[in-house]
Amino acid sequence: MELKHALGAFKPRTGLILGSGLGALAEAVEPVMTVPYGDLDGFPASGVSGHAGELIAGRLEGEPVLMLSGRSHYYEHGDAAAMRPALTALHDVGIERIVLTNSAGSAEPDMPPGSIMMITDHINFAGANPLIGEPSDARFVGMTSAYDKTMRDGLQESARDLDIDLHQGVYMWFSGPTFETPAEIRMAKAMGAHAVGMSTVPETILARFLGMKVAACSVITNFAAGMTGAELSHAETKEVAPRGGEKLSSLLRHVFAHQRLDADA
Repeated sequence: MELKHALGAFKPRTGLILGSGLGALAEAVEPVMTVPYGDLDGFPASGVSGHAGELIAGRLEGEPVLMLSGRSHYYEHGDAAAMRPALTALHDVGIERIVLTNSAGSAEPDMPPGSIMMITDHINFAGANPLIGEPSDARFVGMTSAYDKTMRDGLQESARDLDIDLHQGVYMWFSGPTFETPAEIRMAKAMGAHAVGMSTVPETILARFLGMKVAACSVITNFAAGMTGAELSHAETKEVAPRGGEKLSSLLRHVFAHQRLDADA
């Protein structure tokens, strides 16, 4: 079914895409409806454990939202534009801004597992781009201000209110699915990255292409390769993500309760 037909008269302006460990935020939504991705035209099924693969329409602290619980990743199929139909559908029903979340590895000793990092910029190290093949000149998207300042200011203000240590930094996108090597992490640090992960950058590019404002936060689930000597695993990501996810959920609920994502609020 088409998303606009499923929503009917429900008209949210804000969307969220949830990564691993954000179940608490999904549970905080007062649902109007929940629809599996498989029932929505163009929505990709996620093949990653820990990703629910459903759309939740409802109210978060009174604010109407559309929440995508789970995403499709580049490493699942080699298609950087896999989320384009879903994001286009959100845009077409009136979503003007989107909050992206993910799980990431920290390249900074003072940003341990369980921390939250607000993304201020990114490095597309994977080299793929979801707009390759787009025929119009709209493909030449400016990315100087990819992450909206008003939305970032709102996140910071709520973090201060809640006494949450909200780190800020640059996220580097690796294609995955393998974790990075210690040498790659040393390179990432030298290039200015503070955290590394396997998602979010294609969604940011697509959202900006569609004219949506973007904010993004990473839940830090591990120190990056070579920083502790321990091997990395997806099991560790799934185990640690809910701890930081609870903190990020509290932060986002406070942001929505005080309507701090909109300059006009």
